[in-house]
Amino acid sequence: MLYRKLGKNGLDVSNLGFGCMRLPIQGGSKSHLDGFDPSKLIDEEEATKMVKYAIAKGVNYFDTAYVYHAGQSEAFLGKVLKEHRDQIILVTKLPVMLLRKREDLDGFLEKQLRRLDTDHLDVYLLHGLGRQSWGMVKGLGVLEFLDRIQKDGRTRYVGFSFHDDVKIFKEIVDSYDWMMCQIQYNYFDENRQAGKEGLSYAASKGLGVAVMEPIRGGKLADPVPAEVQALWDSAKKKRTPAEWALRWVWNHPEVSTALSGMSQMSQVEENVRIANEGKPRSLTKKELSTIDQVKKTYEKMLKIDCTGCAYCMPCESGVNIPTNLSVYNDMFMFKDPELNVMLYNVMLSPEARASNCAECGKCEERCPQHIQIRDALKMVHETLSRPQVAGR
Repeated sequence: MLYRKLGKNGLDVSNLGFGCMRLPIQGGSKSHLDGFDPSKLIDEEEATKMVKYAIAKGVNYFDTAYVYHAGQSEAFLGKVLKEHRDQIILVTKLPVMLLRKREDLDGFLEKQLRRLDTDHLDVYLLHGLGRQSWGMVKGLGVLEFLDRIQKDGRTRYVGFSFHDDVKIFKEIVDSYDWMMCQIQYNYFDENRQAGKEGLSYAASKGLGVAVMEPIRGGKLADPVPAEVQALWDSAKKKRTPAEWALRWVWNHPEVSTALSGMSQMSQVEENVRIANEGKPRSLTKKELSTIDQVKKTYEKMLKIDCTGCAYCMPCESGVNIPTNLSVYNDMFMFKDPELNVMLYNVMLSPEARASNCAECGKCEERCPQHIQIRDALKMVHETLSRPQVAGR
């Protein structure tokens, strides 16, 4: 296994991090976000084999969160990692989305420590920060809380995971002495959310960077459109789509570890093998050109030509315009309508959905792509608000 430094504190972390959001589910559900029934337990026998195999092969970074598998991910890891506690870097996240009062900060952490059956975490992340949640947690005194839990030893280091634009990302980076951050980054999302600019900025400030969704939740690996597969097949070096995606992430020296949410032993075995070749700047110009062609091919499948620049924001009605358009586009590019229906109807708040558009037209005045956003939002809601779309 190859290792890299996790920021200025110098922890050695495996190239491949084990993301515990998609552990195997009894009954065969491929993800806790895909038809997840909270009454179903993790397939602990299979998940244990996967975790033990990863550790034996040198994986030492394990990432979970309070909300994964309705809390069962943390509880499972508490059991399976106990005998390996000194070998691994254990990371979980404060559920920012569930905070209501200052007392919740300590309350959630104490519950998580009990679930994980440990007296300390190696890294504690604020989960899914963005512009609104950042203002909220600061108001609850989260920075003082982070100082305190490092001082009393409940966590060695702190950081944050992130989903928003690069401007607020930089503001958060500059607001505290973080050890690391976790961002979404892959060849398709190179310039979305924090993106390449945020990756470079965080690294320049000495932060370790864990990359989530390096295969975009598996969508860059399965199913693969025929025109994309033809490009992979044309490459001199034969690799699986998952390998191409991971190698692209590892090609960046600023990346500390790439988190893979693995749900099958075959995925663990493949990713461990791939990780041993994932050195920085190891892809050739020709290989990078092939990846760029694949990206452009995916982009041609866009139904709405939105780049995610967010010039249309903020919306006075609260609609998250870029996210609505992105979810709609993803349904056609990655052929997973069930997931996108869920993202629209469950993960987006009612006020953030396309249906909340007041049709004022101000967003269209600011859009550099000249998108007819009001019409696009109507199309998004008409398509994604109907559960029957999943059966088409």
